[in-house]
Amino acid sequence: MERVVPASRRIVVGVDGSPSSRQALRWAVGQARLTGGAVEAVLCWLLPAMYRRAPASVDRELRHAAERVLAQAVTEAVGDDRPVEIRETAVLGNASEVLVERSHGAELLVVGSRGHGGFAGALLGSVGQHCVQHGSCPVVVVRGDHG
Repeated sequence: MERVVPASRRIVVGVDGSPSSRQALRWAVGQARLTGGAVEAVLCWLLPAMYRRAPASVDRELRHAAERVLAQAVTEAVGDDRPVEIRETAVLGNASEVLVERSHGAELLVVGSRGHGGFAGALLGSVGQHCVQHGSCPVVVVRGDHG
């Protein structure tokens, strides 16, 4: 019998494959275990700047690559034996905007403190900063191990 998780028990977590995002995913899974929730792991991807509109084959390949990165990040973070329901979603779009939109109706939005890109010494990345300022639910910023 499949367990039905109320939409209000949904924990959205931004995943980009970075160590910080895997730590955020592990935290979100632990929280979902405690609250009886489900995790929506979201990886966002953008078209390369040279494409205004990508051919369908390029779009398909990039989507498949994003889905593979997400699946690998989830497996690295929690293993194959998942203790809670984890929905993997690869979305074409700006991570800041997509995560804020996905936060509507969620119990929590979880992000790592630093992803891929930006300034390595910064305490909080631009995506995390945007989510903290604009998320429509409580936002948890998980600092990864940096040493």
